Amino acid sequence: MKIYLYTRFERFWHWVQALLIIILLMTGLEIHGSYVWLGFKKAFQVHNFCAWSLLILYAFIVFWLITTGEWKQYLPTYRKLLEVVRYYLFDIFRGKPHPVPKTESKHNPLQRITYLMIVSFLVPFQIITGFLYYYYNKWTEWNIKLSLDSIAYLHTAGAFAFFIFLIVHIYMTTTGETIFTHIKAMFTGYEEVEKEEEVATWEVRTK
Repeated sequence: MKIYLYTRFERFWHWVQALLIIILLMTGLEIHGSYVWLGFKKAFQVHNFCAWSLLILYAFIVFWLITTGEWKQYLPTYRKLLEVVRYYLFDIFRGKPHPVPKTESKHNPLQRITYLMIVSFLVPFQIITGFLYYYYNKWTEWNIKLSLDSIAYLHTAGAFAFFIFLIVHIYMTTTGETIFTHIKAMFTGYEEVEKEEEVATWEVRTK
């Protein structure tokens, strides 16, 4: 059977966010001189445009989460967390079923903690370091006593953290019933489950 999990706005923000992050990673690496693609000036302009676009998108995401009550989907829980970790480390390779089947709760305990860490730490970290990097010429006026290299390294470290998450996230999308099951869900909004009885609430309902 199929259950409807992802609204149009969620799917829109997912793919736009993914595109912006990928472009930010590519242009950021070029700005640091890792390779030549657009040229430094163009890469710098594209990078800044995508950074501001992502910031605006996040504002809409936060507003949507608050007004719809979907923020509850990201509340951390430790129930079955160890089982989920064990599943991805070992049980998935043994053909065992996922310990937390898809329900009206969109994210399993590991996903909730991961997304919460990204939203509460990694995203603000990149915004702050990127903001300082962009307004370097105003540091004296703002009485900021840091080295440009230190901010550049910190911002780059955050970018690599996003890159690692992107790789892991793409891999995780292939762990469904078929390689494209989860990816398809982010286009249609519907997640497939094997049996109706699998749609059971594994924790306190989010709605």
